[in-house]
Order: sequence, then C-alpha cells, then structure tokens
Amino acid sequence: MSGRCGALGICSRGIYSCNWKHSSERRRRCACCWFSFVGLATLLSLAWLFIWMALYNSRDDMNVKVFEKMKEWINWFMVIVIISAVLAIYSLLLLEPLDLHCVHKVFLSVGVLIVLAGVMAISLRWKEEWPTVPVFLQATAPFLQLGAVGALTFLSWLVFKTYSRARRSASRVLIMLAWAVVSLVVFLCPLLIHDFSPCVLEELPPKPALVGHRGAPMLAPENTMMSFKRSLECNVTAFETDVLLSKDGHPFLMHDNHSLRRTTNVEKIFPRQEKDSSNNFTWSEIRRLNAGQGFLDLQNDPLQRTPSLSDTEWSDVRNQSVPSFHELLDLAKEHNVSIIFDLKNETPSSNDANYTVQTILASGIAQNLIWWLPPVHRADVKRMAPGFRQVYGSLPALRNDSGSHLNVKYNHLSTKEMRELRNKNVSVNLWVVNERWLFSLAWCSGASSVTTNACHIFNDMARPDWTLEPMLYRMIWISADLVSLLVMFGLFLLQREKRAKKRARRQIFGVEPERTVPLLAI
Repeated sequence: MSGRCGALGICSRGIYSCNWKHSSERRRRCACCWFSFVGLATLLSLAWLFIWMALYNSRDDMNVKVFEKMKEWINWFMVIVIISAVLAIYSLLLLEPLDLHCVHKVFLSVGVLIVLAGVMAISLRWKEEWPTVPVFLQATAPFLQLGAVGALTFLSWLVFKTYSRARRSASRVLIMLAWAVVSLVVFLCPLLIHDFSPCVLEELPPKPALVGHRGAPMLAPENTMMSFKRSLECNVTAFETDVLLSKDGHPFLMHDNHSLRRTTNVEKIFPRQEKDSSNNFTWSEIRRLNAGQGFLDLQNDPLQRTPSLSDTEWSDVRNQSVPSFHELLDLAKEHNVSIIFDLKNETPSSNDANYTVQTILASGIAQNLIWWLPPVHRADVKRMAPGFRQVYGSLPALRNDSGSHLNVKYNHLSTKEMRELRNKNVSVNLWVVNERWLFSLAWCSGASSVTTNACHIFNDMARPDWTLEPMLYRMIWISADLVSLLVMFGLFLLQREKRAKKRARRQIFGVEPERTVPLLAI
C-alpha cells in the first residue's frame, strides 16, 4: 500500500514538475519561491475576476464602445469574463506544494502579464468605470470579511506548521508578527464596514422609482414603441430615450448617431450608406428600416441571454420601425408618464433643441412631464417652456443653477452625498442600474429613482437583496471572530503538541531529525 502511495506521489510530481525524481533540498527551496509566485498570481487573477464582476452592470457600454471601433457586434465582455474565470481556476488548481512544470510557469507568467495589461487598458480606455469597483465592494464587504475570516482559520494550520518548523527565532517572530497583523486587519475591518456599507442601516428609505432606459430593452428592441409599451407593464415613472434629427429635421428615437448598423438592417436596405451617420438619412428613409434587427441578432449570440418571447412577440419584433419622437410623446401623454432624453447631436450652433421643444409643445403633453436634460440651450428652453422640469447632469451644474433634480451615473455619488441631497429635497436619478445588487445599494443609499434596462426585475423586488441592522451585524462579526480565534488557538496547541511528540520519539529512538523546508519558509 505504501509503495502504491509513493508511486502516486512520484506520478503527481511528474505532472506538476519537469522531473520525475524526488526533489533535492535546493529544488524544494525553488519550489517554495514558485509557490509564492503561484499565490501572487492567484490573488491577482481573483482580484481581476472581482473587477469584472463589479463591471458586469456596464457590460453593454463596453460592447457598444468596441462595436463603434470595430463595426462588428461581439459580446467581448463575456469573452473577457470567461478568460478571467479560467485563469483564476487554473491558478487555484496549481496551489500545490510541488515543483511546477516549466509549461505551467510560462502560462502563469503570461496570465499575470494579461491581468496587468488589462488593468492598464481599463485605466486608459475605460477609466470612468474604476469607481464601480469600490461601489461593488460596498455591496459585498460584509460577506468578503466573513469569507476572509474563514480563509484565515483554514490557513492557520499551515502557518502554525511553518512556525513550528522554523529553526531561527527571528523567523518565528516574523511569521507570527505578519500573521497577527493580517488577522487584526481582517478581524477589525467591520468597524469600517459599518459606515462603509449602505445596507447596514436602521431605517430603509423608500424604494426608488423606475425609469425605463430606452424602454425595456431586455424584453423588446431598444427605443421602439414595443419597448416603451413593455416598460409600462413595469410601472415606470418615466421613459428614457435618445433623440436625433433626420436630414430633413424630423426628431426620431435612436441612440447611435454615427451608424445605424447596431440596431437596424441598414446594410440590407441601404448597402451603400450602411456606415453613414443618422443625419445623412431623411425621415422617409429612416422609416423604411427595421428597428428590431439588433434584438433579433441576439438569437445568434451564444454569449447573450436570449429573451423568452412568444411567437407573436417575435413577429412584432420583426415589424418594429424607428419611432418618431411625437409617437413617444403621445404614449407618455396617454399614460401620464414622464420623458427624459438626450439630444445626441446638440451643439451651440445647432437648432436641435428648438425643433425638439416645438415638437413637444405641439404634442400637447403637460410640460411638467418633460425632464429636460440637454445642457447646451437650457436658458433658451426655460424661456420657451418654463414648465419643463430641469434636470442636471452633474453636481456642480445643479448647484450653480440652484436646481432640484440630478441625473448622474451610479458611481458618481457617495452614499453620504446622496443622503445629504435627499435631506435637501433634491431628487437623484442614477443611470444605468441593471443588477440587483446595485439596485439594492441605490435603495439603501436613498436614490429617488434609477434608469434601468431591467425594470421587470426591479418592479418585483419588495426589499433590497440584503439589509442588516447595525447591532445585528456587530453580533455576527464579533461571534465569527471569536469562533475563529478559538479554532486557531486550538490548532496552534495541536500543532505544538504534535511537534513535541515527534521530537520525543526521535530522542527515544535516536532518529536524526528530518531536514525539510517548510512550505512558507522565510
């Protein structure tokens, strides 16, 4: 039996290392260095995966940015997530006290370089998303701390084993000092989490109202009448959309102003103009396009979740045309729903704002249902339509104009700032919130409303995914810390007793002590 176990050990070592023979002491020291590198690579890959989990709410933004550059729709975000997950799992599987095969060393080194290059790419091309990482940390901090306590408890046996094998007093002191510092940080960080995490609170604010981002784009093609009608089923407070003007001055609904390829079948109807911007088409030409084409393409994307629609609904998707702004105004007027929109091509010299205001006034919709967001011609719009609700896209602009309605990205305000604005009767709308954890965080922070693609999901939420009263949270983390300390103390005594018995046996039988290098040797 022992021979079989030895053979298995040699075979395992052969898979992981370049040599099938037992390692010398020098090789074991080298293996310890590579084990440290594997540990670093694992931490980096897990942190990298955590970053992409945090950015998952903005996956469509990234895919659109790539589409604008490559003119080809691919779900690059999910490709990166899959690669990151594979890298993290691969690194975890290599956490073995064996010599690494040279192939593994190369793959790990390449993986670390990929992570570092990815961090640089985000910093250069997508830096506005970095604030999302601490926001995600706010939502997960209490659970990460409990997980860290469990990991410390699990690793303590290995640390104490290394401590007992260390021959120098300085090494022992250094091991225990480092372990004590790490443990102290993990055990006491809930003192910061208490104020850092918004959902550790006494009283829950009212649920944020829902604003349909381009309607309900998870249920129907974005910026179509089908999409806005589906969002009405979610009890939205407002429609969010994007207004463009055609070549002959008709306002219509479309987000992409540089190309119509992503959401329509322009390459089929106008093959020679497929790369033209929207203002190169007349309204009659735009009306010929199928606005559901991008939604239909989801059926052929293996990395995209295809909506569950009936045959009749899919038939409606195939017959969606690009709607005029007037059509949406009529729908909003009929259901008493507000409208907030961007003017995609607005410039100081353009007449887009004037055409749009005239269209709104001609529709007869109540002026207080219009949330005016475009900033360029705001003073003129105030004179033309004083009843519009003026919404500001930044905190300085709001303060300069003494406004009372703010519309910002979800990672631009701290919880403290949101609660202070709420106390000053300033309504805060956060865009674009698509994940349950982020909606829960906005709810706990006191946001007035959120712009979302997932109105059908949030409409059914009766409470945030989790909330904890401060006293209950204190009891949980103190109890977890005490249990961990008791277990670690027991493991330390057990390791000490085991080492003492081993030394006693060697003294009795006169066996020379083994010369081994501990896994975490210093």
